Amino acid sequence: MILADKIINERKKNGWSQEELADMLDVSRQSVSKWEGAQSIPDLSKILKMAEIFGVSTDYLLKDEMEPENNSVVPYYEQHDTISSLRKVSMEEASEYIAIRKEVLPKVGLGVFLCITCPVVLILLAGLQNAGIIGITENTAAAIGLMFLFAQIGTAVWLFISKGGKLGKYEYLEKEAFDTEYGVDGMVRERMASSEPYNTKALTTGVLLCILGCVPLVITSVLGASEFVIVSMVALLLLLVGCAVYMFVSICGVHSSYKILLQTEDYTYENKKKNNKLEPLTRIYWLAIVVIYLAVSFLTERWDMTWIIWAVSGVLFALIKVIGEALINTRD
Repeated sequence: MILADKIINERKKNGWSQEELADMLDVSRQSVSKWEGAQSIPDLSKILKMAEIFGVSTDYLLKDEMEPENNSVVPYYEQHDTISSLRKVSMEEASEYIAIRKEVLPKVGLGVFLCITCPVVLILLAGLQNAGIIGITENTAAAIGLMFLFAQIGTAVWLFISKGGKLGKYEYLEKEAFDTEYGVDGMVRERMASSEPYNTKALTTGVLLCILGCVPLVITSVLGASEFVIVSMVALLLLLVGCAVYMFVSICGVHSSYKILLQTEDYTYENKKKNNKLEPLTRIYWLAIVVIYLAVSFLTERWDMTWIIWAVSGVLFALIKVIGEALINTRD
């Protein structure tokens, strides 16, 4: 066996992920991946460290003709007793996970779009009624608008429950450390590379839609346009943001499936531990924001203005997350 195969065999025999081995060697996961793919060779200091970690001799690692040896060296995991056996993800499981994400995320994205745009009809009807463009009463306009609002929210909830539930069996991929069987990483990288152009286009287009959606609203407000025009620009903003978020979820979300399987960027073991600790706070925060948004909107009946709650909440959440991660790092 060559060095690359020996690294793979010894790592998997000990039940470690590439991320965990990289941490022990003080290198990046990409370095370990390149060693195992025979794309590069570790320097001598890393080979010496691997011999200690695996409990083998350097001769075994360096000489292709040498087979696995029996020796009295105590393996690293027995010395430190910190690494437990990891769940293995097979090629079939990885392919099924990607396929389900491709099927489910566009539906989830549609549900998010419906949630974001649910007040649009209410806003437009209220604006048309106030401007005297349509001959209906204020109560009638509100009733029709609320009917659309609740219908969209109901449809969105149905999509979240019926489609999102299919991903439940793979929830551990986003929360726990795991290992992949031989060939899985290569398959995932190949698919990730092929989807990269679509992900970049979706991300760029989504950001541009969010920016462009704000421009008409700012311009009409500065120029002192009529209330109906400003209300219409708010509705347009919600529609454009809804379209942007749909692309983020349905296209960028699928692309993130590959990062999850490779355990890179936001899905490294350390980041998973942080996210698991922050998850209760995240759920409580956004549930509170939803309650505040609906309460303020219904009490003030200013659906054309209360959307700003989401923008402010997003900024505050980023700040709260940074503070939470800092506190976790301090405790650890």
